[in-house]
Amino acid sequence: MKRIFGLLAILTIVLTSCEGDPGPQGPPGQDGVNIVGTTFEINSTFEYNNDSNLWSTGFITFSDFTDVEVLESDAVLIYRLDGEGTLNDGSSVDEWSMLPQNFFTNEGTLQYVFNHTFVDAEIFIDGNYDTSNISTGFTDDQVFRIVIVPSDFASQFTGDINNLSEVMNALGQSESDVIRM
Repeated sequence: MKRIFGLLAILTIVLTSCEGDPGPQGPPGQDGVNIVGTTFEINSTFEYNNDSNLWSTGFITFSDFTDVEVLESDAVLIYRLDGEGTLNDGSSVDEWSMLPQNFFTNEGTLQYVFNHTFVDAEIFIDGNYDTSNISTGFTDDQVFRIVIVPSDFASQFTGDINNLSEVMNALGQSESDVIRM
């Protein structure tokens, strides 16, 4: 019995003091770099362009709203405020829809769409008919949330990208983080 305990003690000491070859060094980190998304909100009235039959917000320059560096690889998501809903507890909540967003009118189809670069974005109202006389309910005082999502985050996000709350929660943002203009 003494031999077994003695052998186990020696084996324990030998195995705990062994050291193997070190593995390869990992890639260098980027000191001070923090992956940060940003969210801001604009209230816009669209202007009509006769030549293109499009309504436009004009250019929305990101640097006017945030000092976060937007990279060419980052994703830009835009949501339109549809209205206000009511939660089970009776409190109100904003309802957001991701662009593109379609509306079917008596004349045809209207669609809110956008394009962007890493510098700015522009939101349009397009239609499959002459949209010059559409209701001001589509063009005036429209509220949009623009979410700039770092590509590193976007490639790993597994939630519903159409759900603004899920995207903001995953980015660690709350209503108090939204920059409002």
